[in-house]
This record gives sequence, C-alpha cells and structure tokens, in this order.
Amino acid sequence: MSTSSKQYFDILLVEDNPADVRLTIEALNDLKSEKRLFIAKDGEEAIDFVKGEGEFVGARRPDLILLDLNLPKKNGLEVLEELKSDPEYKRIPVVVLTTSGSERDIIATFNLHANSYIQKPVEYDNFLEAMDTLRIYWFKTSRLPPK
Repeated sequence: MSTSSKQYFDILLVEDNPADVRLTIEALNDLKSEKRLFIAKDGEEAIDFVKGEGEFVGARRPDLILLDLNLPKKNGLEVLEELKSDPEYKRIPVVVLTTSGSERDIIATFNLHANSYIQKPVEYDNFLEAMDTLRIYWFKTSRLPPK
C-alpha cells in the first residue's frame, strides 16, 4: 500500500514544552495535512503510547514519531534507544525535532538509528517551512513501513 493512498497518518509528538506543542500543532494545522496528532509530554508517556500500555491501552502505533531530546522522566536518547532496540518498534520512523544543534547530539541520535534530525527553527515561517518539508518527505515522497 502506498502511503499516498492513506486517509490519514498517526503522528506522535513527544514534547514537554507547551509552547512548542502549540507551535507544532499550529504548523501542522496550517498545512492542512492529513494527520492525527497525539502528544506525549515525557519519555515514559512516549514509550507507553507506542507500546499501547498504561493510559494508552489500545492506542494505534504511530506512523511517525517527532521526538524532542530534552524530556523529563526519560530523555529523547533513552526513548530512541528503547524503541530502536526492540524488533517490534524499530521500524517506526523517528524524526528528532529539537532545539539542539550540538554535533554530539546529532551523532548520538544517528548512532541510535534516528531516521532524521531537525533543529527547530526559531522563526514561525521557518518552522512552518520545516514542517511542510517533513510532511512532503514522510507522507508524500517516502514509503512508510506497514504497521
């Protein structure tokens, strides 16, 4: 099944900063993308959501995860390591979406098999452009693995 024929995509945004959550929601809404966006506010919630555990029993596995690195309880690197080391979840594409431009963070995320690394632009128009590029690549150009 081609991803372009899907009616919608399930995106898990893992972000603890309410302003960044709001900005991401606004950017994706402005783009009129065919998506259902779910929010996890820390690393433990992210793992529970993906695995359908805790308060997320019955949640659908996301098609794509947008993962911040600076998170409470479990940081983004710990989340990434746990997901990518589990054969059940390692095929879920994970895009690191963070303010950090540190080479150390970039190397660490790719060593843990992140699929992409995006440094969050500060300006809204640039953020919107980054989200549009992400949407086009992951949901129009690329083929996502089956769930």
